Amino acid sequence: MLRRDMLKTLGSLPLLSLAPSLVHAELLGQPWSRARDALIFDAMGELRDVYTDDLIQEMLDAGMRAIAITLCDPKVQGQAAYDHTIQGILAYNRLLASKPQYYMPAREVADIDLARSKNKMAVFYLTQNSTHFMRDLDNVDVFYQLGLRASQITYNSQNWAGSGCQEPNGSGLTRFGHALIEKMNSVGMIVDLSHSNDSTIADSIAASKIPVHISHACCLELFKHERNISDRNLKALAEQGGLFGVTQMRPFMTEKVDNALEVYFDHILHAINVCGVDHVCIGSDRDHRRLVQSKAYLEELNKEEGSAMKVGDGPLYFEELNGPRRMETIWDGLKRRGLSEDALEKVMGLNLYNYYRLVVG
Repeated sequence: MLRRDMLKTLGSLPLLSLAPSLVHAELLGQPWSRARDALIFDAMGELRDVYTDDLIQEMLDAGMRAIAITLCDPKVQGQAAYDHTIQGILAYNRLLASKPQYYMPAREVADIDLARSKNKMAVFYLTQNSTHFMRDLDNVDVFYQLGLRASQITYNSQNWAGSGCQEPNGSGLTRFGHALIEKMNSVGMIVDLSHSNDSTIADSIAASKIPVHISHACCLELFKHERNISDRNLKALAEQGGLFGVTQMRPFMTEKVDNALEVYFDHILHAINVCGVDHVCIGSDRDHRRLVQSKAYLEELNKEEGSAMKVGDGPLYFEELNGPRRMETIWDGLKRRGLSEDALEKVMGLNLYNYYRLVVG
């Protein structure tokens, strides 16, 4: 069942004093086998109700201990967006409660520490648009109390807050967008600028008093795609103290399908060169199943994405990253490309842990 179909159907430890990668393994049970027991944290990924227990266990065996998941269809507007987001929170609450041996709902960084101690996965909630707030800033409080810890300002098109990436001549950040960011700053909700256009990103970085996040995108300098981020904005993000998550959506990086994984590593390394290693993380935006480009899967994808899917886009994934253990492949590939163990720990999870500690608490 699709994430969206699921929504339609379903309707504390103190902070550890040491960085999570340096906590003794005895405190963390027996997670994955890296020598220093690095934290793996996906800035924006997927959990689906069709995941088998074996698949979830593979995710855990590959080191995944925290993930921010997108709640619902970001294309809906107004009251429908509000309702869908409420339904999404309730549906995912039920999903997490149905798998307590694997998942833990997360609202603060201490929940990551607790999840690691129990060999579970801490799950944060994220929305890919701000339309669920409608034009009422009090709704930021409503959704924060319900567990939402991150929200994009825009999706692909124009909304009350700003312009999405498909609006090259759009507004940038609006007056309401400025007020929304100020409100999100005040409650400790992450400002996510994925899917925003260049002007809205630049305006939002300047407007936010707290470092902002781009949870899942790639580098415009390496590949011209509307979802990718200019070096100018990457530098501004890093200078503000923000964090850039490199996505695994293959069409954002290359038209090549076979043997193309090195292009993904190119984007991560370019982001590190522009932003610095402390300001880059992984935001997969990907399903964890082992996918096959079958008729059934393509029909499923078309039903979920609709007009967002273009003929020739697929497969959306790199075959080498097609499955629940892909974070191990990324670790090994980046190490082969020259990243040190310290840098790998930062990019694969520690930067995101520290960023959440700064903004969410």
